[in-house]
Amino acid sequence: MTDHPRVSFDSEELILVNEHDQVVGYLDKASCHQGQGILHRAFSIFIFNDKGQLLLQQRSGQKPLWPLFWSNSCCSHPRKGETTEDATQRRLLEELGFTTPLTYLYKFIYQAPFEDKGAEHELCYVYVGKYSGPVKVNPNEIAEWKFMDVEELDRDMAEHPERYTPWFKMEWERIRKEFWDVVQSL
Repeated sequence: MTDHPRVSFDSEELILVNEHDQVVGYLDKASCHQGQGILHRAFSIFIFNDKGQLLLQQRSGQKPLWPLFWSNSCCSHPRKGETTEDATQRRLLEELGFTTPLTYLYKFIYQAPFEDKGAEHELCYVYVGKYSGPVKVNPNEIAEWKFMDVEELDRDMAEHPERYTPWFKMEWERIRKEFWDVVQSL
């Protein structure tokens, strides 16, 4: 086994849902993201350290959608037969090399096209957690990473929104407005 195994596959079966988050079927990841996208379950994780900084990742250049864009700590999809809670811990370990307890905040539906290459259409669960230990990123998933002060992030997102993924911008705005007390209590 290599140091950096592939952990994402176009063939992995994702969970198709309706707008009420009821499972309506399963479809391979590549097909879920073609055209305008097919609604599927996903999750986004925001990890803060002891200094209150957010762990950001720059998506790998190998990603078909939003390559080299900056985004939240970790995001992915539960697979067929997997709970969202299990998927979040699997993905933290696969992408960042650690697991940590998470707090569920909310879920929402969004749709975002990327050039002519496809789209996200997700019912996304949003979680926050705290971790200050070592980070070991998988370069197949992540090009760069950093912890960033919240005020600096707010400023950079306002000045350079084009650097960030659409879901991250939507989620960050809502976390800052509605869930900041939860983040501060981590």
